[in-house]
Amino acid sequence: MNSGKIANHNIVRLNKAIVFIENNLSEKLSLEIISKEVNSSPFHFHRLFKIIVGETLQNFINRYRIEKAASILIHQKEKSITDVAINVGFDSLSSFSKSFKNFYGISPKKFKTESVYKFSQINKTESKIGKVTVTFEQYICNLNNTLNWLKMKTSPEIKKIPRLDLAYISYKGKMEAIGSVYNRLVKWATPKGLINNETRMVTIYHDSPKITDPNNLRMSACMVLNDPIDLDGEIDLRILSPTKCIVSRLEIAPHQFQQAWEASFAFMVKTGYEKSKTDPFEIYYNNAAEHPENKFIVDLCIPIK
Repeated sequence: MNSGKIANHNIVRLNKAIVFIENNLSEKLSLEIISKEVNSSPFHFHRLFKIIVGETLQNFINRYRIEKAASILIHQKEKSITDVAINVGFDSLSSFSKSFKNFYGISPKKFKTESVYKFSQINKTESKIGKVTVTFEQYICNLNNTLNWLKMKTSPEIKKIPRLDLAYISYKGKMEAIGSVYNRLVKWATPKGLINNETRMVTIYHDSPKITDPNNLRMSACMVLNDPIDLDGEIDLRILSPTKCIVSRLEIAPHQFQQAWEASFAFMVKTGYEKSKTDPFEIYYNNAAEHPENKFIVDLCIPIK
């Protein structure tokens, strides 16, 4: 598939989304609403937006609202602060004031009454605030930066992951707390002789952290079973059917996982593949605590159609 056509298609989609945000700033804006407007799935769109624009959709909306409010406060001083807050989509004056102060360091009232010359940088960038567009060159730059990071680490492959029989524990909560779930899985597996140098762990992500509240993320902490075994207690069996995936084999530290996933999805966008309905997952080949640099050797697997 022609990557230029894919990129241009994505540019059109992103620009359409940004125009929709600009024209509906006073309305409720969410990932679901905006992705539906541009005929994209929320899961795919939020990753596409982050890769191309360089920040999450929600961060972009919040920042754009505050920057637009600043422009109004400078150039339309006849408008009350309450009116400005409503115009840019805030539910209350208090939430607007708090967000504004967190962004600019002073209250909207003080900002409005101070000399406009104090905020010359905002004046200079007013045209950017007034109309935001994503250019093809910007898209290529952001995408290439992400892909260059991945290229330095690995060469993603398209391969079919064979059927995996998994003993697993369901987990719901913050991503960083899943380690305690794996401890329970290991405690169950050890007396059964399932822990050795060939043991592979698998994390399946049923929700995207960009969409779902961190406290409500659903994941499965899994262990690959090479032979049938009786399961008990909180341990259940999950069968992962043979799955065509984009596979990125990486040796990375824990703090690099987010960047690695972003880069893998950037590769998917660049190469024109489309994610299937199967949830993304990781296959671990080592225990990071036993690695000289505390790194994981892991396959990041994006199921594709």
